[in-house]
Amino acid sequence: MTDHAPVSLSRGLPETVLPDVPVEWRDALARAIEEPDDRRRDAVALVAARFPRYLDAWAELANLARDATEAYAYARVGYHRGLDTLRGAGWHGTGYVRWQHESNRGFLLALEALRRSAGEIGEHEEEERCATFLRQLDPNWVSPHP
Repeated sequence: MTDHAPVSLSRGLPETVLPDVPVEWRDALARAIEEPDDRRRDAVALVAARFPRYLDAWAELANLARDATEAYAYARVGYHRGLDTLRGAGWHGTGYVRWQHESNRGFLLALEALRRSAGEIGEHEEEERCATFLRQLDPNWVSPHP
C-alpha cells in the first residue's frame, strides 16, 4: 500500500463544440441571404429576431450593417449570445472553440465581426483583445475578412 495520491494525466486544454442549430434556423438564414441586395439585411434581421440565439444570424447582420456602429452593435449581441451558448455547452472560460466544427462558426464569426468593427470605430484595445481571444480559441484561426 502506498501513501501517494494518484497521478492525473492531462490531454491538454479542453475543447468545446457547440450543438448544431435546428435545420429550420439554417434554412431561414440561407433564404434571407439569397434575397436581393436591397432586402437582404432586413430579411436577415427578421431571422435574428425570430431565432435570437442563432449566432450566425447576428454575425451575418454585422456583415450587412449600414455603418461601423451598427456592425459593432450586431457583433456585440452575437458575441454575448455566443458566450451564453458556450457556457451552456460546458465551456468554463478556457479551452478551444475551433473553426473546424461548423457549429462553432457563428460564435467565431461574431467575435471576428466584433474585432473588425471595434477597430473601425476606434476601439483598438478591444480590437486587439478580440484578436487575441480568437487565437486562443483556435490557434489556427485565419480571418475570413482580412
